[in-house]
Amino acid sequence: MNLFEIFGPLVLIALITLPLIPVFKKKVDPRSAKFRVVLQISLFFASMIGIVLFTGVTSANEVPVANDPFQGSIAQGMAYIAAALAVSASVIGAGYAVAQAAPAAIGAISEKEDIFGKAMIFVALAEGVAIYGLLIAILIIQKL
Repeated sequence: MNLFEIFGPLVLIALITLPLIPVFKKKVDPRSAKFRVVLQISLFFASMIGIVLFTGVTSANEVPVANDPFQGSIAQGMAYIAAALAVSASVIGAGYAVAQAAPAAIGAISEKEDIFGKAMIFVALAEGVAIYGLLIAILIIQKL
């Protein structure tokens, strides 16, 4: 192993967790929340690009070992990243949809109690988005 293989992931993890330092120090205000979210997302994608670009960097003295479970192609790694992105994007979308639908459903139920079933259908449909993302990820991983 060379130094890049040791310290590269540590640097990427440090970059991803950097925007969370004000949260742990309890110095959070609503104006900086949008900036922290954008910074967190951009650092995440920057680290993913860094991983994709530098996965081919290996030492010239390394000899591949037979039956090594960690050896695979770039396409296989990209498939795992695609599966992770499918699940994460669908879960974020489902969370946003539930955050919008559930308060509206609770408000409607408080006015008319007989529409409970109709209101809960919208919340359940929003949760279905996360299940669809998980299904796509399972199909991607099954092809490997």
